[in-house]
Amino acid sequence: THSYARHSCLKNEKSKLSELLREFKSMNRLLLTGTPLQNNLHELWALLNFLLPDVFNSSDDFDSWFNTNAALGDNQLVSRLHAVLRPFLLRRLKSEVEKKLKPKKEVKVYVGLSKMQRDWYTKVLMKDIDVVNGAGKVEKMRLQNILMQLRKCCNHPYLFDGAEPGPPYTTDEHLVYNCGKLTILDKLLPKLREQGSRVLIFSQMTRMLDILEDYCLWRQYKYCRLDGQTPHEDRNRQIEEYNMEGSEKFVFMLSTRAGGLGINLTSADVVIIYDSDWNPQMDLQAMDRAHRIGQTKQVRVFRLITDNTVEEKIVERAEVKLRLDKLVIQSGRLVDTKNQLNKDEMLNMIRHGANHVFSSKDSEITDEDIDTILAKGEVKTEELKQKLESLGESSLRAFSMDTPGATTDSVYQFEGEDYREKQKVIPIGSWIEPPKRERKANYAVDAYFREALRVSEPKAPKVQAPRPPKQPIVQDFQFFPPRLFELLDQEIYHYRKTLG
Repeated sequence: THSYARHSCLKNEKSKLSELLREFKSMNRLLLTGTPLQNNLHELWALLNFLLPDVFNSSDDFDSWFNTNAALGDNQLVSRLHAVLRPFLLRRLKSEVEKKLKPKKEVKVYVGLSKMQRDWYTKVLMKDIDVVNGAGKVEKMRLQNILMQLRKCCNHPYLFDGAEPGPPYTTDEHLVYNCGKLTILDKLLPKLREQGSRVLIFSQMTRMLDILEDYCLWRQYKYCRLDGQTPHEDRNRQIEEYNMEGSEKFVFMLSTRAGGLGINLTSADVVIIYDSDWNPQMDLQAMDRAHRIGQTKQVRVFRLITDNTVEEKIVERAEVKLRLDKLVIQSGRLVDTKNQLNKDEMLNMIRHGANHVFSSKDSEITDEDIDTILAKGEVKTEELKQKLESLGESSLRAFSMDTPGATTDSVYQFEGEDYREKQKVIPIGSWIEPPKRERKANYAVDAYFREALRVSEPKAPKVQAPRPPKQPIVQDFQFFPPRLFELLDQEIYHYRKTLG
């Protein structure tokens, strides 16, 4: 017998599916993957252990063999890795297998903030004004929360409780004009529909998909939706409906993580990245749902980026990381796996564009037609690409697209006014965990960011219950009056009632 498996099912040897597959007895085993192996040596051992469990039987021995220390340089490490992989790995690129597959074209579309978005962005910054300015205690968890809230501002202000006008809650023009990204999307989708294109929209936030779903219903776009909450049967049914010949489904909305793997949607030729993932590989996987063997059209990718906000820094970091990884691998070295955001990087992201946000009070959503907006996006995309390609490794590590004034000592001082004093008069609500939108289910958006930033979940403080009252020891043979027993029982009852 022969065993075939997707490599993603086996990279975690402790998963139930992986344990089940390892129990199969077979003469031959084959792993299939659409992506090259990542620089995670333990995952590599898990795959090799599935292929040859007798040879690669100890993960500790495997890890120690590839242990990087002063005596073992990067080049020697890669030579060992190649020696191990060479007998087992057969790699074919899409360009080698399918000559007719056209390269995908990505355009970064820069959008402005609406007045409502600007107001909420300002409130989030001013809520932790001391931390952002470096005056307070800078905790990683606190910075992470600020980043989460700023990203929600960029996606749609209705992700915050109290932002959506109502009750009564209605779905109409306000859903679009209160959000820069939806304004652009509202201009882009009709044009794509006229061209006969079909669209995939990816977002990390399932609650954002709720808003996009309301928008599609309002504009009467027929759509499918897939996220981590979608049952397996519905998942397959919707994919079949969308790929069906003559399908009337125009839009397929997917969460980046749940919809970015193991799905073939070549009937679509346009991919819209509504909000970029922290890990650039996740976005590339999402694009490849349409850009894969079987695609007959050129795939166009539109990445929406809110101008002068934290999103610019996130996309910049992703672009630099992709370019840097490519340079490092080509030079025969392993990529740095400890590539986590530190406090300074997070603070720099939060500060980016803050001066611009504060100094402008009105909406920055452009009235230009979609062709002009896309043309400007193509120019900026090409400029960034050329700038990155011209830089070496050392320059890339220090590369930044900071706007003038973004690195001032205080991001709240401009035009001679100190906005730290404004904190006392602006009513600030609690935005760390905004409740659900009306009419929709509540999804834990923050859990994704906690995982992406590799920050552990905060531990809940232990609540110490009051001690029970100390009662005298009474025995039946001592013949105490019955009233004493009643009083002791009442004392215990009162204690339990106090605890609830």
